[in-house]
Amino acid sequence: MEIFEIVTYFILLGLLATAIRVVATSNVIHAAISLVFTLALTAVLFLILSAEFVALVLVLVYIGAVIVLFLFGIMITRAPLGKNAELDNDKNKKLGAAISGSIFFLFSYILINGFEGEVIINSGSSTELLGEILLSRFVFPFELVSFVLLAALIGGITLARKDVALIDEDQV
Repeated sequence: MEIFEIVTYFILLGLLATAIRVVATSNVIHAAISLVFTLALTAVLFLILSAEFVALVLVLVYIGAVIVLFLFGIMITRAPLGKNAELDNDKNKKLGAAISGSIFFLFSYILINGFEGEVIINSGSSTELLGEILLSRFVFPFELVSFVLLAALIGGITLARKDVALIDEDQV
């Protein structure tokens, strides 16, 4: 076993640990920070697979924008940070674990047997071609998504903001 494979397995173990931490923690801030580490390790895997552009987009868009927006939304809405007994559902944990485990093993089986143990990497990704497609054909959907995120941010601020002067005027 080469050192490269050993490093890859350690990255995968870290990815699995941080992904489990995202869904297992009861604190939303800790879940968001674990999600940052999960996405960063996923970007490292894309770098190993010679998909530099996808790794860069993952870091810039998801870690740099979406997670920041997520944390900002948590902070402005004053969401409860600790455990909430109303949201805890112990009844279906075993069923959920069984379903997610079976899906994991099914996907693992398909991925392992799909390539029959071969590593198929012809060359690196064509970042130039991908950039031309994104900036010509998909520029409108990309900008549309940015406006939707901006509208969500403004809506979150509007819902979370409690202006005392407006409340007093409505009660009069």
